[in-house]
Amino acid sequence: MCGIFACHNHPDVVKFKPAALKLSKAIRHRGPDWSGSVTCHNTILCHERLSIVGVESGAQPLTNADESIVLAVNGEIYNHRLIRKSLKEPYHFKTTSDCEVVIPLYMEHGLDAPKHLDGMFSFVLYDKNQDRIVAARDPIGITTLYQGWSSEQPGTVYFASELKSLHPVCDKIESFPPGHIFDSLTGERTRYFQPTWWDGEKIPETPLDLKVLRETFEKSVRKRLMAEVPYGVLLSGGLDSSLVASIAQRETLRLKKLSEEANGHADESSVDPDKGEGLVGIDDDNKLSTMTFLPQLNSFSIGLPGSPDNEAALKVAKFLGTKHHVMTFTVEDGLNALSDVIYHLETYDVTTIRASTPMYLLARKIKAMGIKMVLSGEGSDEIFGGYLYFHGAPDKAAFHEECVRRVKNLHLADCLRANKSTSAWGLEARVPFLDKEFLEVAMNIDPKEKLITAERIEKYILRKAFDTSDEPDAQPYLPDNILWRQKEQFSDGVGYGWIDALKDTAEKNVSDDMMKNPRPEWGSDIPDTKEAYWYRLMFDEHFPPSCASTVMRWTPKWSKQTDPSGRAIAIHKAKYNDAA
Repeated sequence: MCGIFACHNHPDVVKFKPAALKLSKAIRHRGPDWSGSVTCHNTILCHERLSIVGVESGAQPLTNADESIVLAVNGEIYNHRLIRKSLKEPYHFKTTSDCEVVIPLYMEHGLDAPKHLDGMFSFVLYDKNQDRIVAARDPIGITTLYQGWSSEQPGTVYFASELKSLHPVCDKIESFPPGHIFDSLTGERTRYFQPTWWDGEKIPETPLDLKVLRETFEKSVRKRLMAEVPYGVLLSGGLDSSLVASIAQRETLRLKKLSEEANGHADESSVDPDKGEGLVGIDDDNKLSTMTFLPQLNSFSIGLPGSPDNEAALKVAKFLGTKHHVMTFTVEDGLNALSDVIYHLETYDVTTIRASTPMYLLARKIKAMGIKMVLSGEGSDEIFGGYLYFHGAPDKAAFHEECVRRVKNLHLADCLRANKSTSAWGLEARVPFLDKEFLEVAMNIDPKEKLITAERIEKYILRKAFDTSDEPDAQPYLPDNILWRQKEQFSDGVGYGWIDALKDTAEKNVSDDMMKNPRPEWGSDIPDTKEAYWYRLMFDEHFPPSCASTVMRWTPKWSKQTDPSGRAIAIHKAKYNDAA
């Protein structure tokens, strides 16, 4: 991930520049590799870079030939090679960065440019000739982006990857909505992402095709191995991360074999990078070209000693042949990190904080090993109704509507966790389940196929798509007892003692009187548990009340419980099944 800070229509941008650089520095953890800025007219764009693609040449902000367009991007454009090849007008690229394609796309398609991007991204583009700022965020909100305003400068607009860069200068801040684009010429944000499944009340009827489901997901994982730096996979031992790891390992071994066969004799003398040739990424045949500097795929898990996730992850890693790294943490380690976690997450949501703390600790270890990018399994539970509370769905229409609602809110929950827990240490997380093409397939399946019944465990169709037991010549993706393991929410799977310790510590820090007398500035957003109250207090230590409107609390549906833990759902089984 990278970090963006931008300000447009400032009354004195030259005088503001030192402050802008300081505000950008507040998110340098997202991009520790390089810093850049461009000041022009009344606008400044700042960028903190994490270099993963176009390592040698891709410093930002990026500009076109006459420097009339300036661009700052956070994210990855997986189809950048295809875009380079399909441009209507010849364009000479200054870098091999995947992000540079946004400039010629804007020149050809204007505000429709994001529609052509396949990836995770937030960008701010300045068009000098029109004195115009354009900002956009990826369809699901995998990358983070905020927009802010100041009552002292009503005509000025600000953008940043994190709240901490905005609240010192803005008294109104909003989470920039995913799938939208902002145009300063109109001052409006409009939705560019309009998939067929977006209306949750429209129940899809597409018949289930397990082969299409499997192949589309494999392609999604393949895209996300685009890199020029060492990468790895987060492996909790649950279904989602294990499938990602399995496919990534297959692709890594295939690429290694090709590399050995080529024996370093690739002919690069006649390639044309302006057409996407010789660059990392997916080509016309959906085949991957990438560079990896580690002899094995590294996988990582974390938990308290003896945690369910670490035990399961070890089994998966042994089966797949990855080089696995188990990290254990103590309850004290987690408690000590809580304030820092909340500072980086910029939320007080209970579920997000519980799960993010181990992920935050693990990300630091991964970065210390020289890994800069990891694949992760977020999004599957929202797409397929994998949370245990989905057992309570009354019918397929309600089931589908809840899936759509969950996917739409991912930017406020699991995407926020994956993005900020890792970027706190300059590590990038990529999430194959939230691929645009895969979502189009998975969200349009008749939801009757996703319903949880006595015969069908949660996410049955995803498991079945990768079940090769009836394919004699096929190599299995996962062991059966992992493929059919019951859902553990990440904060549960790292060890049940973690959640218990959080509740116990909150009990000591928040009195009954405090619960009865919440702070007036909280308005109607009153914490309903001592744990939630405790997190809100820590949030307030870092951020003013104006930031609270960007937070959403994760709560299960069809359940009377106040605790969002999956373990609190009656159907939960403490030990995963050994068979279906």
